[in-house]
Amino acid sequence: MEISIEKQDKKLKYFIEDYWDIFLGISSIMVAFYFHKMGQGGAATLFAAIGIGSLSLSVSEVAEILSERLQEPYGSFVLTLSAVVVEIILLYIILLQAVTDPTVVDTVKGGIISAVIVDMNVLLGLAVFLGGLKFTEQEHNKETSSAYTTILFVTAAALLVPSVLSLGKHSAEVIEDASMWISVLLMVFYIIILVFQTRTHTHFFKSTTRSRIFRLKRKMAEKDSGDEEEDDYVFEKFNKLGLIASIFVFITIIAIGAEIFANDGIKLAKEYGISVGISGLIIAIVAVSPEIVTAIKAAKNDEIQRVVNIAMGASTVSILLTVPILMGLAYLSGIRFTLDFNPLEIGALILTVILAWKTTDEGQTNYFEGMSHLMFFLAFTIIAIYY
Repeated sequence: MEISIEKQDKKLKYFIEDYWDIFLGISSIMVAFYFHKMGQGGAATLFAAIGIGSLSLSVSEVAEILSERLQEPYGSFVLTLSAVVVEIILLYIILLQAVTDPTVVDTVKGGIISAVIVDMNVLLGLAVFLGGLKFTEQEHNKETSSAYTTILFVTAAALLVPSVLSLGKHSAEVIEDASMWISVLLMVFYIIILVFQTRTHTHFFKSTTRSRIFRLKRKMAEKDSGDEEEDDYVFEKFNKLGLIASIFVFITIIAIGAEIFANDGIKLAKEYGISVGISGLIIAIVAVSPEIVTAIKAAKNDEIQRVVNIAMGASTVSILLTVPILMGLAYLSGIRFTLDFNPLEIGALILTVILAWKTTDEGQTNYFEGMSHLMFFLAFTIIAIYY
């Protein structure tokens, strides 16, 4: 009898651990919808953010299962793409507010750059810091960071074009045309990189031999200690098509929460005088939070290669895919959207790329390098508050 009760308690414990994010996400969005209808914008924004973050974590979990079946580099590609889809939906729904309030465009621009800042400094910084504390040093394929930092540097340089033109005496039409051409170039660049990553140079994005040995030793130790538990997680039983369908369903629910977050959040930011920089950071943190959780777990499991793939891969996709898609959606929606980012955004982007290049170029990471990224992020946050 006692054994039966113990088993039931264990099942309940695992059920809560496995599905809390789904229940919290759906219930939070329902509560957010209620507060939205009641005109309580602050509460609606808060619960919508909780709902988006929780369900984004569900998307990340399902995408992680799918990624494990696809292997690297396709695994990290699926993880980053699923997260960026959430980011695009969130930013586009916010962008729609520009129909009545053109200043919202600046918030969307801030969100695009902030997503990269958060990925490369908070996600990478936290994961490398915590992983470094546990393993002293962790090794990854240095070709991965070399390729990604090169891509990001070229991308940052491309985004400088409309920004530089906006400082001259060029008309709004010229800046808009330049932005459109840059977005086309970014999309072409993304397609080339996709072929490079998944076809011709897949070895650039795979774990080094030493890292694989570390993971093998860890798994063998876990097996010998008998710590492995039978996993009844329902999504583990789905095939690839079922996993993709589950991701689609979660993203659809997230879109509902994103609309509430956009409508009430923008009003709230204006009411309390929240700067564009901080608004962009809030949007980025909400969108990127599931990736942060995934990266921290990977770092603690000595899978620093996955951390680098997620952080830098998400940053790359955040610009190369998000910018062209938002440009196209803005054009179809009759919204003027240009890529003339402010000096703080472009400067922070370039400095982030340089910092990432310096901290990952040797193929080894430690907690000091992680702390360096976190310090940079805190400094950026202070500037964003007062900018």
